[in-house]
Amino acid sequence: MPKVPKGDLTLKAAAATAAILIIGLLGSLAVELFLGSTPSINKFGLSLILGKTWDPLDNVYLYGAPPFVYGTILTSAIALLIGLPISLGVAIFLTEKLKGKKTIAYVLGTVIELLAVVPSVIYGLWGLFILGPFLRDYVEAPLHRYLGFIPIFRGTPLGSDFFTAGVILAIMIIPTISAVSRDILNAVPNSQREAMYSLGGTDWEVIQKSVLPYARSGIFGATILGLGRAVGETMAVTMVIGNMPNITASLFSPGYTLSSVIANVFTEAPSALYRSALIELGLILFFVALIINLLARLLLWRMTRGSHFRI
Repeated sequence: MPKVPKGDLTLKAAAATAAILIIGLLGSLAVELFLGSTPSINKFGLSLILGKTWDPLDNVYLYGAPPFVYGTILTSAIALLIGLPISLGVAIFLTEKLKGKKTIAYVLGTVIELLAVVPSVIYGLWGLFILGPFLRDYVEAPLHRYLGFIPIFRGTPLGSDFFTAGVILAIMIIPTISAVSRDILNAVPNSQREAMYSLGGTDWEVIQKSVLPYARSGIFGATILGLGRAVGETMAVTMVIGNMPNITASLFSPGYTLSSVIANVFTEAPSALYRSALIELGLILFFVALIINLLARLLLWRMTRGSHFRI
């Protein structure tokens, strides 16, 4: 049996230690959240998960997480619906249409990636004073005027609502999705493109039928990274979402997310039970993010291993 070099053994041990530390950190985080939320779990049981009202007044405690879960999912969905097509378009433009102009592609890519380094509180201030009023006057008001009979466009346009929060999140996830998608598209072998061109395919047909199918698993992974950013974003959302626990079909209604309610009221919680309920919201957010990632891994496995797998 050949002798394993010491360097290989050291690298293997270091990698195993890092993996164990990550697993231990994840487990300790879950345990700490569970211990902190134990008083709330003992007091309310499933009512916090199933109840729809959040109204902590004096000795009347009505704690319900669904409005915050709903706000988290809705704003993240809006962000993906807006941000994913733009991000994919940016990646395709930089890799396919500017293939022979590397300097221009590099400059444009760098400018887009700079959006990722802007602090979230800056996005929040910009959304509060500029984007929110703009969307209220030029997007929400016309939609409400002409399409108000549709439930999602009902309600009074305020500029601080689910829709504005979703647009802010879309802008924040564009750098992540576009940067990763660009790298994935650059990794597609030129033979894929050349084969399609040899059959008489147009540029669009090459992208649609050759490049994107080859890169779909990587693009899916980039989308999940962006979704993770959207689900956990706090400050920017807190400043533009209106901060009211609502479950409504209207995109123009103020709302709350799991992360924004924790950031907004945790330091001012009037009682230990209130703080415990907020920690339980953090535990719910932890599991929501975990479930999203697990489902994403299963879907990615299905895409790369074949269609025989069923979810």
